[in-house]
Amino acid sequence: MEDAKSNNSSGKKYDVENGSIIGDSNRVEICNNSSRRIVPEPVVAASMETNMNIIQTNYQLPLTKAKKYPAVQTLLLAYQSLGVVYGDLGTSPVNVFSSTRLTNLTEDDLLGTFSLIFWTLTLLVLVKYVFIVLHANDHGEGGTFALYSYLCRHINFRSKHTIHNVRMESVEGMAYCNQADSGSPLRSKTKKFLERSSVAQNFLTFVVLLGTCMVIGDGALTPATCVLSALQGIQSLSPKITQDHVVFMSLIMLIALFTFQRCGTSKVSFCFTPIMLLWFATNVSVGIYNIFKYYPSVLKALSPHYIVKFVSRNGKTAWNLLGAVFLSITGAEAMFADLGHFNKRAIQLAFSFVVYPSLVLSYAGETAYLVRYPENINNAYYSSLPKSVYWPMFVISTLAAIVASQSMISACFSIVKQSVALGCFPRVNIIHTSSKHEGQIYSPEINYILMILCVTLVLGFKGGVELANAYGVVVIWVMIITTFLTTLVMLLIWKTNMILILGFFFPYTIIEGCFMTSLLNKIPQGGWVPFAISAFFLTIMLSWTYGRSKKNEYEADRKMSLPELNQMLSSYRAPGICFFFTDLVNGIPPIIRHYIQHTNSVRDIMVIVTVTTLPIKTVLLHERFNVGKLGSVEGVYRCLIQFGYKDSQSMEGDDFVTLMITKLQDQAESTTEKQKIDAAADRGTVFVLGRTILKANKGWFARFTIDYLYRFLQNNSRAAISMLQIPPDKTLQVGMLYEI
Repeated sequence: MEDAKSNNSSGKKYDVENGSIIGDSNRVEICNNSSRRIVPEPVVAASMETNMNIIQTNYQLPLTKAKKYPAVQTLLLAYQSLGVVYGDLGTSPVNVFSSTRLTNLTEDDLLGTFSLIFWTLTLLVLVKYVFIVLHANDHGEGGTFALYSYLCRHINFRSKHTIHNVRMESVEGMAYCNQADSGSPLRSKTKKFLERSSVAQNFLTFVVLLGTCMVIGDGALTPATCVLSALQGIQSLSPKITQDHVVFMSLIMLIALFTFQRCGTSKVSFCFTPIMLLWFATNVSVGIYNIFKYYPSVLKALSPHYIVKFVSRNGKTAWNLLGAVFLSITGAEAMFADLGHFNKRAIQLAFSFVVYPSLVLSYAGETAYLVRYPENINNAYYSSLPKSVYWPMFVISTLAAIVASQSMISACFSIVKQSVALGCFPRVNIIHTSSKHEGQIYSPEINYILMILCVTLVLGFKGGVELANAYGVVVIWVMIITTFLTTLVMLLIWKTNMILILGFFFPYTIIEGCFMTSLLNKIPQGGWVPFAISAFFLTIMLSWTYGRSKKNEYEADRKMSLPELNQMLSSYRAPGICFFFTDLVNGIPPIIRHYIQHTNSVRDIMVIVTVTTLPIKTVLLHERFNVGKLGSVEGVYRCLIQFGYKDSQSMEGDDFVTLMITKLQDQAESTTEKQKIDAAADRGTVFVLGRTILKANKGWFARFTIDYLYRFLQNNSRAAISMLQIPPDKTLQVGMLYEI
């Protein structure tokens, strides 16, 4: 595949025959039966109808390759990731052995348990996530949504109820032409099946939403569990410290933790990373000390035959033990979900050279100690600490357990950002906390929702066994979903050898299936909690996705044609300029028809504006506005405004209008048209915002979902153009009822 040069002069384009945006800053793939290459957009434009008016700018966003970071910056990000990504995974040695509930332990039992932990870490985290899944990112973003978005760019999903993914109409055929004919027969058949089956597309959408909601559910549970478990150790200081005191201190810690999130990923990592680095260093030291003091040959348990011996001897007991062993990798899914906050190489370096060896040596040290003192397994971690460092390690472990909450909180921010971008979550405020890294974000609404859920869980369960049983139960389902989606990526996008695909899919499905069946035992004893939270968020996502699909369907069926618009504009035209904002990228929205019918006029100059935010820091001012005349309709233009994520979206003052007038005059074909634009500018401008309200007329399900759930979410979410700073004294909002 040959990449187009990143400094190509192509940019946004418009189909002036129907008012659609026909290209964006992504390159368009042109395919044939024998090869595939990426071509600059002007080549694509040249193959289209010659009467199209093509707008070109000097802006090109090179999305075909991942952003490259200097080595020093990658090392810095790897260091920062320790305090954001690996808190949950890194503190697992505190809980795993004490959760096994094993009795009458023998040396072989302990070696078999350690072997299970080692190979679980190695196969499910190091091999699967670090070396395979992290590569299946969507332009640096990770998580189940990123996998879905990655697939959407190579599979033409046409079902009405799949996750909203903006696709340009006039390049639709080019983007997917003949790709299904290349590769193995299984790949071609799978791709055709997914593209033709709306049932398969809807099922895939549901699976993705479910996996995403489960991560959010775990994100609400992890802070509550980690903070409570960390502070419960303080009860050993005095018998006067009761569980109520622990709950009160936990609430204060949680509120402080969520309040601190507004400072951003960099500041959070600046405070948390030294704690985790100290945690890993001390654990390595204690682990090595215990190995040499108690059982120097403990590392022989790295041989998997100890697992075989343990399982064959213990049977069902070994199967029940898998639920406790799985606690050793809770937080691994955050490694992929938090990818956008850092980068792939930083995550890989931090885990491979710091986290992984530290965890192996920690578990080896605990095992060596338990071989000598098996009766202390219920408090294995703290019992294995040398007495001289007990209290310093207790303080460090308490701080590290609090840090453990951070990985899932950051993951939730990333997931919600992707959900909003794909149109399947109500719009919330996304604040970019870094000018260097687009993925470092903070969402106030999500932050406070998670805080309320955590506080409720702590008050409701008060650190009981039910809360401990709920911890990590949904993570295995997220991992299974990730395995399934990654297999599709390997088959349909990477075109991996079939033997390697089967070597990935079947072993991991079997391994994760065994863990899943073991963890099902926890559901009646508190494991239902994350499922309940997941169901809450899933209801929100499904309702919003269904409402958005109905809205898009309504607008697609009732778009205005240029002849209709031209006929309606033949009536009286009021002096001035009207900027009509819409998020519809394909065609002229029906709300413009509604506006003209009820005002019986339109300004001399009307500009239909769509605003988009690109995944870069800033867009140069002269490249920010792309304007084109809308066919032969007099005085009507189409404009795409591109902002970077750190750009101010202010349209107040004279600068915006002056620059827009300049762009309009550049499109003028005669002196008369230029004079008309100048005259309209002198008579003033008005900003028109459209607001649509959906109402369902058929079916109880549609009425309940649209009239109650979707409308409630719509009324309490941010508007599509809420980030725009538009002068209020020149703003007019037009409402329209969509009866579906």
